Amino acid sequence: MNNDANAMHTLTIDLGKRSYPIMIGSDLISNADTFKPFINGKVMVVTNDTIAPLYLDKILAALHQHEPASVVLPDGESHKQLQTLDAIYAALLERRFDRGCTLLALGGGVIGDMTGFAAASYQRGVNFIQVPTTLLAQVDSSVGGKTGVNHALGKNMIGAFHQPVAVVADMSTLQSLSDRELKAGLAEVIKHGFILDGQFFGWLETNMSALLARDEKAIAYAVKRSCEIKAEIVIADEHEHGVRALLNFGHTFGHAIEAAMGYGNWLHGEAISAGMVMALNMSKRMGKITEHDQKRGIALLAAAGLPIQPPTSIDAETFLDYMGRDKKVTSGQMRLVLLEKIGQAFVTDANIDQLMNTLNAEYPPA
Repeated sequence: MNNDANAMHTLTIDLGKRSYPIMIGSDLISNADTFKPFINGKVMVVTNDTIAPLYLDKILAALHQHEPASVVLPDGESHKQLQTLDAIYAALLERRFDRGCTLLALGGGVIGDMTGFAAASYQRGVNFIQVPTTLLAQVDSSVGGKTGVNHALGKNMIGAFHQPVAVVADMSTLQSLSDRELKAGLAEVIKHGFILDGQFFGWLETNMSALLARDEKAIAYAVKRSCEIKAEIVIADEHEHGVRALLNFGHTFGHAIEAAMGYGNWLHGEAISAGMVMALNMSKRMGKITEHDQKRGIALLAAAGLPIQPPTSIDAETFLDYMGRDKKVTSGQMRLVLLEKIGQAFVTDANIDQLMNTLNAEYPPA
């Protein structure tokens, strides 16, 4: 691969007539040509009050020929709810946006998920473009068409599959990320190594310090390889009937942490990191991964500055209650993604005894 961070790389999510590109490069949002092929009518840019002062004027300028409008939502996972969606619908209706319009999600995973769900449901479906501005969104939530909002009783329980018409991953937007948000994004990058690519996992072990230092070439490669892995899985299983479930490694545990702690108190990537440690623990208990691989996994998450211990305030019964509400529960049976080895994941029905042992295990802090 060409590691030139300034070169634009384009990957394709091949879904027949609904195929779309993932464009990865620098300063893409300032270029009108980036968006022109994907817009036929009016554009509504949806963003939040953190991102708007940084990038909204820049993207509105690039979209000027498309009569752009914008709606600015409050920032944070706690606002990822049905009530917040009404601001998007109201802005579209007040400006008489029709079915030929395009929504553009400018922000992290929360904005992307809410904008996508608004696009899926407004006038029974309009186009949208993902412009993810966080590492986590660039490598995970912007790709694959999962959209939705949270409910107090469960994460992403209200939503739809609705593919974007394009994903624009502008590396330059990552420079405004806080260190905490950068580390949270690395959790999903590491997840891709865990589930499908042991060689990439080894690359992450070698290059973690460069990623934390925001080395442009290292981050560009991490984003590109993560998107390649996710693209491969989404193409094979768009609606999560099979292999796509592997992307949920650590997520059943992690979503329970997010819901139990109150959305936004733990960032998504932080909760997924602790969830992956718990999944490693259960994989080892089931005689799958070796102790060496378990320690490697925990060590890499710790090196990324991510939590390797679930919140001690959540007892096993509370954990189990929230996990039982997860979307992956089918006909009352909880499904978990575990590891055979680093780079090879599998889906299994949860063994309640092994699960309770995992929930009651001691997880020493880093």
